[in-house]
Amino acid sequence: MTGAPLLALRQVETFYGPVRALSGVSLDVHEAEIVTLIGANGAGKSTLLMTICGNPQASSGSVSFEGRDITRMQTHAITRLGIAQSPEGRRIFARMTVMENLLIGTTPVGDAHVDEDLARVFDLFPILRDRTRQRGGTLSGGEQQMLAIARALMSRPRLLLLDEPSLGLAPIVVRRIFEVIGELNRNQGMTIFLVEQNAHHALALAHRAYVLANGEIVMEGEGRELLADERVRSAYLAGA
Repeated sequence: MTGAPLLALRQVETFYGPVRALSGVSLDVHEAEIVTLIGANGAGKSTLLMTICGNPQASSGSVSFEGRDITRMQTHAITRLGIAQSPEGRRIFARMTVMENLLIGTTPVGDAHVDEDLARVFDLFPILRDRTRQRGGTLSGGEQQMLAIARALMSRPRLLLLDEPSLGLAPIVVRRIFEVIGELNRNQGMTIFLVEQNAHHALALAHRAYVLANGEIVMEGEGRELLADERVRSAYLAGA
């Protein structure tokens, strides 16, 4: 891709105490792309997303967004720049209603467009419209994942970070989640950085992809190029 990336990581290292979780990670995400990051459990995928959001902060290297260095910024300031994350494990507020969870998503941008944005997420996930008064903790796993993504969208992000959105979900729900990711990119031009263990779905959808192993980027290329690569198929697509 030509032009400056929307998100750029350069030689990022991240530690948890004495343990190095990321080692010299460099990658780019350009505007209106879907970029996916695949890798085994414990490879450092979630740590990479959390490092982008400033918690934990990179020990060395740099993270930049729209050409601005955000490496040392606090998480709340990063979200106000237009980065939103739907985290691994969903992390919705179980005792709050669906509507309350969605309204919390507007915190970085205020409520000036709340009706418009609610209509948008309800078009994507109609079931949430029927659940607005229901507590988040009583939703099914698939509905909770939809709520987590919808909550992130309520902040009108320039960059949407999705961490394992298909984890533990039934195949029919997984299919719908990936359909929505594709629709957000095609119809709204949303830039999406997707961390996924479901490598087949992720690589089929992504414009470009990276493979992370033991905290290091070991492969990169177009999504369908890596999907056809025998090394990737052997390591991540067995039985797919």
